[in-house]
Amino acid sequence: MANVYELPADLPIPLDDGATDHLVGMSLPHVALMSTLGHAIELGEAAIKGKWVIYCYPMTGQPDVPLPEGWDQIPGARGCTPQSCAFRDHYQELQSLGAAVVGLSVQTPEYQKEMADRLRLPFPVLSDAQYQFQKALNLPTFEVAGMTLLKRVTLIAQNGVIEAVHYPIFPSDSDADWVLNYLKR
Repeated sequence: MANVYELPADLPIPLDDGATDHLVGMSLPHVALMSTLGHAIELGEAAIKGKWVIYCYPMTGQPDVPLPEGWDQIPGARGCTPQSCAFRDHYQELQSLGAAVVGLSVQTPEYQKEMADRLRLPFPVLSDAQYQFQKALNLPTFEVAGMTLLKRVTLIAQNGVIEAVHYPIFPSDSDADWVLNYLKR
């Protein structure tokens, strides 16, 4: 059984395929997504003010549940739990820099709630199970085990407009550090 809290040393490195080159300058879509807080959070420039960090990830593993066949061979797929834990561990510092943090995947709110509680995440995770956010921004996806999942990408938005994109992200647990360095500039 794979340890979802640690990254194997021999993971393939994702390459920049240009799938996010269009995002800087785009407005976040006006969608309301269910959160692990039990209510919807509305995105979009009319709804959110200030600096927002939205880290999008494929799917978190669950203890004692096997990952999809071939998961570790898909560049960039492995590492959602370490990525979320890194944002948790840096959450106070991100807040001190004026940033709100949310995670986002296509898992159901119930699936995400279990993960958020288990990892003690101090920020909400949003469910894009209907692919509204993904389709509006044309975020990159991949297919595995009959599922369409988001590729790992982090958006930094100011007043609902995307100003920076981190993609591809490797290793996944370095993402929060990248965001911190960006915000400190």
